[in-house]
Amino acid sequence: MAEPQQQDAPVDAPLYEPFGHPFALPPAPKPKVHVKADLLPSVSIVCTVSLVGILLAWIWAQLAPPQLKAIAQNGAQIPLTAESYHRFDSLAIFVALGLGAGFVVGVAVWFLRERRGPVVMLAAVLGSLAAALLAALMANSFAAGMYPAPSAVKLGDVVTIAPKLESWWAVMAQPLATALVYGVMAAWNGMDDLGRRLG
Repeated sequence: MAEPQQQDAPVDAPLYEPFGHPFALPPAPKPKVHVKADLLPSVSIVCTVSLVGILLAWIWAQLAPPQLKAIAQNGAQIPLTAESYHRFDSLAIFVALGLGAGFVVGVAVWFLRERRGPVVMLAAVLGSLAAALLAALMANSFAAGMYPAPSAVKLGDVVTIAPKLESWWAVMAQPLATALVYGVMAAWNGMDDLGRRLG
């Protein structure tokens, strides 16, 4: 029985020791960014993630503490002792909710294994930014509905003032958390194609 003929390998091919002769390894496939295939799923991700902002706004309105203020002359509202600290509390709660939501979104989008890549990551970050903006816009409305302003007040009355989100910088927490979590998961994965399995 004739032995199978060996194909000549390139001169610079590595020596494969078990067989004792040069053995040419197949070239590794180059990973590529799938833009066209991921475009429609990315739009769905942006729309779906942005709706999280409504839930965040409602949760913030439940957790953010109101302020107690006394009615002074000319109808001026003066915060009672230590009540002004609640301005920071409201901001901190919003940031904490944004960080938590960003973590959940980053992990959830990463588990869309067949769509892993920079296009979907960008969609998740944009969706998180839209969610944070929507939450910031709706949070004050939810809070105002929970703590309606009194119809008539007089000098010396103590009224409850609804919490307000006073800094727009807080909206950056959720998209930054989403980008960080997705980036850490991609770095931890270590595969050239991020384990993407596109069916």
